Amino acid sequence: MDSVDLEVLRSAAAWRREGHQVTLATVVETWGSAPRPVGAMLAIRGDGKVSGSVSGGCVEDDMIEKMTGAAVPTAPQLLTYGVTREQAERFGLPCGGRLAIVVEPVADPALDPASLEGIEQLIAASDRRELTLRTLDMHSGRATLAPGSRDAVVRFDGKTLQTVHGPLWRLLLIGAGQLSRYLAEMARTLDYRVTVCDPREEYVFGWDVPGVDLVRTMPDDTVVAMELDSRCAVVALTHDPKLDDLALMEALKSPAFYVGALGSRANNERRRERLTGFDLSEAEIARLFGPVGLPIGSKTPPEIAVSILAEMTAVRRGLIHAGQAERTLGARPAATSEALSAPGLARGTV
Repeated sequence: MDSVDLEVLRSAAAWRREGHQVTLATVVETWGSAPRPVGAMLAIRGDGKVSGSVSGGCVEDDMIEKMTGAAVPTAPQLLTYGVTREQAERFGLPCGGRLAIVVEPVADPALDPASLEGIEQLIAASDRRELTLRTLDMHSGRATLAPGSRDAVVRFDGKTLQTVHGPLWRLLLIGAGQLSRYLAEMARTLDYRVTVCDPREEYVFGWDVPGVDLVRTMPDDTVVAMELDSRCAVVALTHDPKLDDLALMEALKSPAFYVGALGSRANNERRRERLTGFDLSEAEIARLFGPVGLPIGSKTPPEIAVSILAEMTAVRRGLIHAGQAERTLGARPAATSEALSAPGLARGTV
């Protein structure tokens, strides 16, 4: 679940506590070019106010009309949009896209306290960065919560709806410098559980980014201890090969979907040469993204953080892959992460 959908749950709980009627909507299946992914959520208040999005445009207008006033459903329902050409044109779904959406009423807490309490428990678990599995029974309208696993996905079989909530993705940053602060803060909004690793006293002193785990262990030990999976990313940011290379030599052997390193093109070529001295294959070394980040002309730490997260997102979506000669449509300029090699922006060089 991304941070946008967590805000949907917060809005739904607050509105119900205030006495409003509330209906939750969840995308359970898409066909063609759908605007929002499976699992996306929308909360509709009884007076038509909304939080979140499942599509936009006419789809949500139609849902608001159906879910307000006397039309609020009393049990979960399945709505489909864009099944026919006429519906696709009416609701503005692109390229013949279709959506299946489960809508469920949040019960009046005075009559059924379990409904709202379950949502509030789900919010609390997400705030603790815990993965939680929510299973909705379409017949009874009852939802149960259980610990989730990182391979869990949204499932709908017509009888039950299973959704996964909490930080599905993990990001390990090597180095607690200025760039790490921006990157950690931005990554949290993209549903990453962020860990920063830096054994250097002078860098961790004063670290105060809320909701981010800070560890003082050596980078290679940290990578091994985290047991990286395919929903993990590792970015080395220290410019110190004694730290960055330790993390990279373990991360490149892991299933992590993204492994990147800060530095200039020349520095990263030297880094790849050094990595050949470790127990790494050519294919594993080729997985390294370095210089890290998309070439968007970024120069300041916040801009570089944007470029790194943009590249990570593109890798998650399967748009680019490690080892590609060019990772965008244009030539790669000497900017992005290379800018942090400039004097005054980072201490030390590789």
